[in-house]
Amino acid sequence: MHDYAAPLRDMHFILRELAGQDAVSALQGFEDATPDVVEAILDEAGKFAAGVLGPINARGDVQGCRLDADGRVVTPDGWKEAWDRFVEAGWTGLSLPLEFGGQGLPKLVSTPVWEMWFATNMAFAMLPQLNVGQAEALLIAASDELKQTWLPKVVSGEWGSTMNLTEPQAGSDLAATRTRAEPAPDGSFRLFGQKIFISYGEHELTSNIVHLVLARLPDAPAGVKGLSLFLVPKFLLDADGNPGAKNDVRCIAIEHKLGIHGSPTCTMSYGDAGDAGGAVGWLVGGPNRGLETMFIMMNEARFGVGVQGAGLGERAYQLALGYARERVQGRDAITGEAGQPILHHPDVKRMLLSMRARVMAMRALLYTAAGWFDFAEHHPDAALAAKCRRYVDLLMPVAKGWCTEVGQQVCSDAIQVFGGMGFVEETGIAQFARDARIITIYEGTTGIQANDLIGRKILRESGETLRELIADLHATAATLREEAELGSLADGFADSIIAVERAAEWVLANGKERFAEVLAGAVPFLHLLGITCGAWQMARVALAARRRLAAGQGDPVYLASLVELARFYIASFGPQAAACSQAVREAGGPLIRFDAAAF
Repeated sequence: MHDYAAPLRDMHFILRELAGQDAVSALQGFEDATPDVVEAILDEAGKFAAGVLGPINARGDVQGCRLDADGRVVTPDGWKEAWDRFVEAGWTGLSLPLEFGGQGLPKLVSTPVWEMWFATNMAFAMLPQLNVGQAEALLIAASDELKQTWLPKVVSGEWGSTMNLTEPQAGSDLAATRTRAEPAPDGSFRLFGQKIFISYGEHELTSNIVHLVLARLPDAPAGVKGLSLFLVPKFLLDADGNPGAKNDVRCIAIEHKLGIHGSPTCTMSYGDAGDAGGAVGWLVGGPNRGLETMFIMMNEARFGVGVQGAGLGERAYQLALGYARERVQGRDAITGEAGQPILHHPDVKRMLLSMRARVMAMRALLYTAAGWFDFAEHHPDAALAAKCRRYVDLLMPVAKGWCTEVGQQVCSDAIQVFGGMGFVEETGIAQFARDARIITIYEGTTGIQANDLIGRKILRESGETLRELIADLHATAATLREEAELGSLADGFADSIIAVERAAEWVLANGKERFAEVLAGAVPFLHLLGITCGAWQMARVALAARRRLAAGQGDPVYLASLVELARFYIASFGPQAAACSQAVREAGGPLIRFDAAAF
C-alpha cells in the first residue's frame, strides 16, 4: 500500500488564496498563527499522520475492538501508544482556548490538520474529535465550576469524551428519549437509562471518560423541549480531582460494524447497578435546554464529518493514483504502445481527475467555511461577522451532507480504478470504502441534513441568506467573465447558479401549501447547492491561480493544472445541477402521489 503524503501544496494554496489565512491571523488572539507557524504545524501533522496513525489503520480494521468479561473494551494494538503520543504532542487542544490548556489557534488552521487525521486513521481520530466537540459545548453552556473541574483534562486529552443521544427506541427522533434524571439533595442528579451507538463509550486509552448525556427531568415537558444535558463521568473524582470511585455507568455491548472497526461503538447503561442509586451527573446549561447545548457539539461533529469526507477521499485518491501509475495493462489508447500503466487509459485518467477535482472542491468549501467560523467569532466588523455566521448556518448541512456523499463516491471510484484487485482486502482500498459508508449516516443522515437545509435554513427565513449567497455566486461569475483566459468558465458556472435560483424559487413558492413535495426534493436540493458551491470554490481556485500565473508567482505547471482542474470540475459536474434542480421541482408530486401499498 502506498504511504500517505499530506497534500500540503493544495492545502496551503486554499488557506492563503481562498480561505483568508492572512485575514484570520490578523484577528485579535490569532496573531501567533503566522505563515511560518502554520506551515510548521501542517508539516508536523503530516508527519504524525503518515508515521504514527497511518501504520496502525489497517491493523485497527483487522483486529477491531472487543468487550471482555469485565466490561472492558480492548482497542487494537498500537492504539494506546498512538493516543499517548497524540496527547503528548498537544494535538487535541489545537483550536481550544489557552485558558484551559489549548493552543488557541484558528479553526482555519486546525481543519487541514483534522483532514490528515481522518485520511490516515478515521477510526482513531473519532476520539479526539469528540473531545473537541465536548469542549466547545462546555465552554458555552457549563457553569464555571464544571469548566474548571473537567475542561482542562478534556482539552489535553488526558480524559476522553462522548456524546450520548440515541436510544434503542429513538433513533433520530430525540423526542422519544426516555433516559431520566432525578435530582439529588447535593445538587447533582442520578441518571437511569440506556444509550446506543456511543463512539468510544468505553475504552482504556484514557484514565477517565466524560459523557454528555441527554435525559429528562421529572417535571420535563414532552418532546425535545423537555430534554436536559448532563455531564456523567466514568469515574467520580476524589478530593484531589483525580479519578476515584466507579460511577454507575457501564458498557454492556459493542456493535459489529461494516467499517471503522478500530472505533468501539458502545451500548451504554446508566443506573442499572441497583444499590448504587443511579449514575451521578451534573446539569450542563439550563433545565430543559439540553438539545440546544448538544447541538453545539453536534454542529462541531457535523463539520468534522464533512472533513472526514474530504480526508477519506484524498487518501482513496492517493491509493488509486499510486496503483494506476504502477499497474501495466493493455495498450495506450492513443499511441497503441503496449506496456503502459493504466494511468494512460482515458477512462482511468477521467476517474482520477474526477476524484481529485471533487476532493479539491470539498476541501476549498470546508476550509472557506472554517474561515467563516473564525470571522464569525472574532472579526471586529459586526456586519461581516454576522454574514459569516449566516453562511456557516446555511451551509452546515451542505458541508456535512454533500461532502460525505461525495467522499463516499470518491472511495467507490477508487475501487473501480483498482479493478478486481479493489475487491480484495489485501490491497487496502476496500477499508476506505467501508469506513466511508458511515459518514453519510451518523451525526444526521443526508436526508436529515437536507430537511434541515430546506426547513430550518431556507423556508424559516424566506430564503434571505440563500439569496445573499446567490448574489456572491453571481459576483464570482462576473469576475470570471472579466478574465480573458477564464471567460469560458463563467457560462458553465452561471448555468449552475440559475439552476439553484429556479429550484429555490419553487421551494419558496410551495413551502407551505405543498410542503410534502418540497421535502421530497430536499436531498436533490442539497446536492444541487453542494455541486454549485463546489463550482464556486473551483472558480475561485482558477481565479487565484490565474492571478499568480500573471504575476509570475509560484510553479507555473502546478498553477496551470489548477485552472484545468477547475475547468474539468465545472464541465463534468456543473451540468448535474440542472438535473438536480429539475428533480426538486418535478419529482416530488409523483413521489407523494405514489401509493405506499404499490411498493
